[in-house]
Amino acid sequence: MKWLTGPLYLFLIGAITGACSNGSTGGSTGSSTGSSTGSSEIESRARELAERFIIVDTHIDVPYRMTVRTEDISERASYGDFDFPRAREGGLNAPFMSIYVPSVLQKRPGASFQLADSLIDLVEGYEAGHPDKFAVARWPSDLTRHKKRGVVSLPMGMENGSAIEDDLTNLQYFFDRGIRYITLAHALDNQICDAAYDTTRTWGGLSPFGFDAIHEMNRLGIMVDISHITDDAFFDVIETSVAPVIASHSSMRSFTPGWERNMSDEVLSSLAENGGVVMIAFGSAFLKSEYLEKGDALQEELQKYIDEKGFGEDEAFDYLNEQRRLNATGTIVDLVDHIDHAVERVGVDHVGLGSDYDGVFLLPEGLRDVSTYPNLIAELLRRGYSESDIEKILGANLIRVWSEVEEIARNWDTM
Repeated sequence: MKWLTGPLYLFLIGAITGACSNGSTGGSTGSSTGSSTGSSEIESRARELAERFIIVDTHIDVPYRMTVRTEDISERASYGDFDFPRAREGGLNAPFMSIYVPSVLQKRPGASFQLADSLIDLVEGYEAGHPDKFAVARWPSDLTRHKKRGVVSLPMGMENGSAIEDDLTNLQYFFDRGIRYITLAHALDNQICDAAYDTTRTWGGLSPFGFDAIHEMNRLGIMVDISHITDDAFFDVIETSVAPVIASHSSMRSFTPGWERNMSDEVLSSLAENGGVVMIAFGSAFLKSEYLEKGDALQEELQKYIDEKGFGEDEAFDYLNEQRRLNATGTIVDLVDHIDHAVERVGVDHVGLGSDYDGVFLLPEGLRDVSTYPNLIAELLRRGYSESDIEKILGANLIRVWSEVEEIARNWDTM
């Protein structure tokens, strides 16, 4: 869990690290209401769609969560937001396992690479230990095959390109290990580009090495993820990449003015023109400025309480986990407002889901873990989204982009 990054439990890291053709949407803002019978029918239909369609969530921080407290995710876990039983309940087919590399490791040569390598080992271990429940996914076609087998696909994305260090051949290495997207930076500027949370602005966008890295990622078939990077770095990426790009876990900046971690309308429009997709993040901090401020204040308050009580690591972990459960912030309505905003501006073909489960501290009511995707689908139905539109948002859009990136790489020598 990125909101727990070592024995000091510095909660502010949660804020630092956390965080198409136009389709028919109905377009209403806010949840619609109806009779209890109508609501029951919508909920039943939502569950059916969750089972029928492939649900892809491009950002779930299970691997790093396991470095804080190990659990058996093949069974119902006591902590965290993801495990196999809850994934099945929610209809989740393809959670991208985030190979998260904290920015603090960038100062230690080899440390980022080693951690990424070890977290990939961990994901592969889920398949090896539970082949009846999990399977590592390396290609878009794997998702359909795994769904038919009744197993949860585990594609992988790397959060923070610092792990490739200064060696482009490491991109090939991590591609061979199963990495299918790379978030270029995280909390701090790195060797590839500037990070949205870092005010240093080392490169003014992409670094010279970063331009080469984008070219190599296109050649290999690794999706370029622009979440966490500055607007200037984003526009450098758009000018450089010949393949569509993704934002694996970002939401709309119009709801959080001045917070560069979310996407401006200008950035969103350019992403859509590139053919890419924004995967809407679920964390409360992404949804409204007031929720971001509440989260910061709460984390400071909780940290003070932990210090005053002198809690050990286990006590602190349990306390924080309980406070996280008690402090749901925002609602599904808030989240779908972001989806509406994106769809109204660039069309339904450029919107998906990237929850950031296990990577954020506060979550909205009704979306507390991976069992709750049917709740989100129900709200989309209430707002008039067609089944075709919902299928795209749940996963088809991301699969389309992944397939296009793969096709470009396959035909690279003929381009």
